[in-house]
Amino acid sequence: MSDLLTMIVIITKYDLDHKLPPAGSILLLKTTLMKTTFKFLLIAGTAALFSCSSGNAENQDNATNANANTEDVGAGQSAVQDATSNPNVVQVAVGSKDHTTLVTAVKTAELVDVLSNAGPFTVFAPVNSAFDKLPAGTVEGLLKPEKKEALTDILEYHVYVGVIEAEGLTDGRSLGQVNGGNIQISVVDGKPVINGKAHVLASIKASNGVIHVIDEVLLPQ
Repeated sequence: MSDLLTMIVIITKYDLDHKLPPAGSILLLKTTLMKTTFKFLLIAGTAALFSCSSGNAENQDNATNANANTEDVGAGQSAVQDATSNPNVVQVAVGSKDHTTLVTAVKTAELVDVLSNAGPFTVFAPVNSAFDKLPAGTVEGLLKPEKKEALTDILEYHVYVGVIEAEGLTDGRSLGQVNGGNIQISVVDGKPVINGKAHVLASIKASNGVIHVIDEVLLPQ
């Protein structure tokens, strides 16, 4: 948050002296805002988890059915069930037999709760066969505890804060991802391609955003 305030001060001062802020500062501010938003959602999800877990402990002497209810709430935002609404992006992935590797990675990086929040998010979701294209041992290595930071960076490169529907994936468009990197969109034979390699196979709406199913893992450049 201090980095964000510093950027605002710099741009404001430049604006007073030169009327217009430098383009590089605007891009950096946009990236900082996106990462700050994502981190805020992560902190909010963690706070909700702690609060609900504390409430669980205080009510251990309640009736059995009441305990069951508080345990569900204590599991965090991802445990909230709403049969009257569409599933969120995480629930969509969990329900797909083609995304078991992605779901394992999201759980390992502890991003389930943040991606279960209101968002909205645009998620580019590689299918299992996309992970199989990576060099042997890559996935297994990224799932190790000491590689959590690298895994998180890759996963955040697949997430955009905001909703970009299929028709918004237009030729020449660039999207700033949560990790601070950018993805480039092109259109080949009428279909969107990400970073010149990953083809969009399908687009699925969720209660907190949209998922674009892709056939390649996006690696930060």
